[in-house]
Amino acid sequence: MANKQRGFVEIELDKKRTLRYTLNALAELEDRFGVAVSELATVAMGMKQIRAFLWAGLLHEAPDLTEQEVGNMVDFENMEYVSKKITEAFTASTKNSKGPNGQS
Repeated sequence: MANKQRGFVEIELDKKRTLRYTLNALAELEDRFGVAVSELATVAMGMKQIRAFLWAGLLHEAPDLTEQEVGNMVDFENMEYVSKKITEAFTASTKNSKGPNGQS
């Protein structure tokens, strides 16, 4: 069961998984986007950015998962759902009022 207090958010992809933005995940995102954690909410969210956020949020449970494998779990049918789950998990993990795409 997901524990939002600790930043865990369940997501249904190829199977039931759990998103969580740990220090390692946030560091990976800083490297990918070239901005500090405090600025991640300002990153424009295109397809590569959504894939990177999803991938980083899954690293805690699947460290060998690649961005390409994660990309194969998402299509236009579940894109909105995935984006909402990313925002929910990012917000829960960072305790910010806004998620990675600027939504509350």
